[in-house]
This record gives sequence, structure tokens and C-alpha cells, in this order.
Amino acid sequence: MSWIRASGRATILHADLDSFYASVEQRDHPNLRGRPVIVGGGVVLAASYEAKRRGVYTPMPEFQARRLCPDVVVVPARFDAYSEASKEVFALFDDTTPLVEGLSIDEAFLDVGGLGRISGTPEAIGRRLRAQVLEHVGLPITVGVARTKFLAKVASGVAKPDGLLVVEPEHELEFLHPLPVGKLWGVGPVTERKLHERGIRTVGEVAQLGQQHLVAMLGVASGRHLFALAHNRDPRPVETGRRRGSIGSQQALGRGRKPFDTIEALLLGIVDRVTRRMRNAGRAGRTVTIRMRFDDFTRATRSRSLQHPTAATEPIRDVALAVLRDAAVMIAERGLTLIGLSVGNLENLDETYEQLLLPYGRKDRSQLDGVVDDLRERFGHGALTRASLLGKRTGLQVPMLPD
Repeated sequence: MSWIRASGRATILHADLDSFYASVEQRDHPNLRGRPVIVGGGVVLAASYEAKRRGVYTPMPEFQARRLCPDVVVVPARFDAYSEASKEVFALFDDTTPLVEGLSIDEAFLDVGGLGRISGTPEAIGRRLRAQVLEHVGLPITVGVARTKFLAKVASGVAKPDGLLVVEPEHELEFLHPLPVGKLWGVGPVTERKLHERGIRTVGEVAQLGQQHLVAMLGVASGRHLFALAHNRDPRPVETGRRRGSIGSQQALGRGRKPFDTIEALLLGIVDRVTRRMRNAGRAGRTVTIRMRFDDFTRATRSRSLQHPTAATEPIRDVALAVLRDAAVMIAERGLTLIGLSVGNLENLDETYEQLLLPYGRKDRSQLDGVVDDLRERFGHGALTRASLLGKRTGLQVPMLPD
């Protein structure tokens, strides 16, 4: 892993593809250009800016999007095309600087602090990168440039769509403080509501509060975090080779009540996907987390830890089902529209370590998990499936950065 700490100059780029999935569809289908487009079916996975301007957002139900935008065009997701476009864009990132930190398949931080003599100013590098992505990949990309990762990401958000914004150090707070509090990393709907209830609506108003007031209002971690960001204090470096802290997958179920055995079966399919990714990445984890979204758009998260780290399907499956069954009453009362599973507290799964993990290490899974993995590798992921999933929609596997 290599990194460079934030300097006193605006040398960090946050590059973010605009409405990525929808932009790929408009690129590949000229008849969709300039028209409101949503990707998905049942739930909006992505929306073009033409659709966003009509009030469509992710993850809005499709029927609601159609009410807001009757002329919207709905297209099915083509994740292979999105993965290929992402690889092409990241190749251009890597050609720009060796210091690239991928955040997802459509955005990354780039540190260009050491490239002044050979590549020009950060602004020039950002302009050139945008032109290259458009020319070679055919997609619009927005770039924010600032001294810190936090402010570079904020800048790209303000510059969207298809823009470039440089925030020079002497103008940081002038730019940051008028923005709404929702622009601060870590401010979700709950925190935003707490701040609004106290009349705090801008980042500048957060900055005017003492850190002790924020800690009393939001807790120690959140209070200190927001106080630092409101003053643009973000020492995090741009890192390369950083591995995931968790591996997960999720599936939108659509609105309407579902039999609990159907939800269980779909969760088993997610467990299979996640544990297969863990084994392929050589990672074992201890904390199993289930995430749920309900018909009223509220969310809930439930976690449970294993005694030992593992990448085997069976123990993770057992914990996941136990967590789900504990939430059965809540699901029945509120209806479930999305379910996700992640495994955290990851560690490298090496041969020496596996000896300590029996019966939950690779030797245990080699009798079944290994055979299943090998067959899926040879004949495709759809070659084998659980009997409980036959005839059921098992959801789309959203592309992501390597594990």
C-alpha cells in the first residue's frame, strides 16, 4: 500500500462518472440521448439527468418514477457493459497518476501532487482527464479538485453534471460554509433532521458551534467528525491497494408482501454470492450484518458475530438466517423492499491461519464449497443454484471494485 498525505495545495482529484449506468445506456443507444432514462425494473437503479430533473431518484419505485415522468424510458441493467466501461475509465486513471484510490466502479480519488513538471497543474490534469474519458470511453465525468479528499468530493458534487471545479486553499471555507449540512460526510437523514430541528442548516453554522456542543448533540464520534469537516480538516491520504473492510451484496425485492420462506430463500442466494466472493478474495470474516429496507422507506440493520473468522457458507448462512428470523415480526408488520448481507471484520485467509479455523476454514468447505466454486468457475455462476431458489428471481449482481 502506498500513499501521500494532503499537501498545502489543491492536488487531490475526485473523479465521478455522471449517472453512470444511464450514461452507458445513452452512449450505446443514440435514440436514448436527451431523453429521461431509468435503469432497472421495479426499482430505479440509476436515472439520467433528464429524469433526475423531473424528480426521479435512486432507489425510487418504478411506478412512482412513471408518475413523475410519464415519458420515461425504462431499460434493463447490463452489468457486463458497466463493468467493461469501468475498467476502461480506471485504466485512464492509472495512466494519469500511480496514486488512485477507487471508491466504487464509477468514482475514485487521484493524487496528482507530484506531477506538476510533467503533467501541468491539477486543473489542467483534470481537464485532460475529462476529455480522455469522453473521447476513449464516451462518457461524461465530473472532477472536483481540492486540498483534501472531503472537499474534492464535495466539489465534484457541486460541479455535476459534466463539470470541473477547483477549490483553491485560500477559498476553501468561502466555498464550503454556505453549503447545506447534508454535504458533510456522515450527515444522513437522521443527523440532518437533528441539526435542522436546532436551526442549523449550513456547514458554516456547524462550524460556528463549539465541538462540545456538537458532541453533546450528536455523540462523541459524530460530533468530532462533523466539527473537523466543517473546518475542512481531513488528513486522510489517497491510498492505493486498500482492501475492503467488508464484502456484501443486496437485492431489491419490490413493493408488496412476500412470503417469509421466499425472503429466506433469497437471503440464501445472497449468502452464496458473498461467501464465494470471500473465498475468491482469500478473506475470512467474523461479523455478519443484515440490512433491510421497508415499504415505508425506513431501514434497519442487525448484526451478529461468529466465534471465529470464516469464509465457509454454512456458518455464515446459519447466522444470517438466525438474524433474519429475529426480525420476522418487524418484516411482517412493515413489508420488506430490500435485503442485504455483508460480512465484516475481514482477515486474510492463508493456509497457516486456516488450520486454526477448523471446522470453518477452507479444509471444511473443500468437500462442498470448493466443488461448487469450481463448477461455477467452469460453467458460469448460474450453473448451480439452490433448490429453494428454483423459480424465484434471485436479483442482479451489481458490479463493484475487486475484493
